[in-house]
Amino acid sequence: MWVRNCWYVIAWDHEISADALFTRTVLNEPILVYRTESGELVALQDRCCHRHAPLSRGRREGDCVRCGYHGLKFAADGACVEAPGLANIPVKARVRTYPVVSHNKWVFVWMGEPTLADRALLPDNFSCDHPDWRYEPGYVHYDTPYLLVCDNLLDFSHLSYVHEGTLGGSTAIAQAVPKIERVPRGIRVTRHVPDVPPSPFWRSFQSFDRNVDRYFIYDFVLPGTLLMKSGGAPVGQAEDDLRGGVQLHSCQTLTPETETTTHYFFQQSHRSSIADPAVTETIYRGLVTAFEEDRGMITAQYLNVDPEAQMLPLAMDAALVQYRRLLQQEVERERDMPAAG
Repeated sequence: MWVRNCWYVIAWDHEISADALFTRTVLNEPILVYRTESGELVALQDRCCHRHAPLSRGRREGDCVRCGYHGLKFAADGACVEAPGLANIPVKARVRTYPVVSHNKWVFVWMGEPTLADRALLPDNFSCDHPDWRYEPGYVHYDTPYLLVCDNLLDFSHLSYVHEGTLGGSTAIAQAVPKIERVPRGIRVTRHVPDVPPSPFWRSFQSFDRNVDRYFIYDFVLPGTLLMKSGGAPVGQAEDDLRGGVQLHSCQTLTPETETTTHYFFQQSHRSSIADPAVTETIYRGLVTAFEEDRGMITAQYLNVDPEAQMLPLAMDAALVQYRRLLQQEVERERDMPAAG
């Protein structure tokens, strides 16, 4: 259930320094990312075509990479430009390249047909690089298939129980029925939770004198990206009246590493008008704590799944069922596409 003709996040922009060789596996493929001397990003398969040694175990030489095993040297376009001891370099001596872009602090690689790479399909993760928002970048590694993590993000009823002492704080979240709509390449989930106590997470960085009306509104788009505005205001106060309320924006994305492991990149932004760095740090630490709660539950779920038995679908699964159907349709559409060339 992997869509290949789309952009997957491989790293935060700051992870790829000017002179280092960065490697991470995406869809079972080890990928090497580095910057040329002019700062342009390059993505090569992290596997020498000769004896399959990782190129990331080699070294940079200008805009090229030299394999640390037998010394083959590869240019940014993947072609071998030097092979010690060989007067003539075979045409087949090259490694695969991937379209790669940096967009709002996320580095994306295109895992499908390179000629189809389309920047218009990049998600609108605007708060990752916007002066009106502040955050600390986060990353979590899961030893579970990425679809189980997608399911978790598509059904926020779990906030009432998995995150009872952090993000949740009220069983009313699970009782609130979300509105689900189609958007291009994804779905939108809207959940309003009126007149509930502020969550323990909110109380960690702000004081309240009464209950609040909470909301979660997010798009979940292929291949697994959540773009969410959330927050709330004291009961009886307008949603856009920020006095005593909370306004957050979150960008979270899932990238399959293998069939059974997943990269999870995330951030939770607050308005830059709150200039206290302690608030930014508190929000980040609170999110890390909550996502460890998620990882613990989803890992236990994965180890407990019976592959011979079907899960029982319930009404609360509406969003994840719709998303999986959309994903399946896109996978099938790719299978039916004529081969390139």
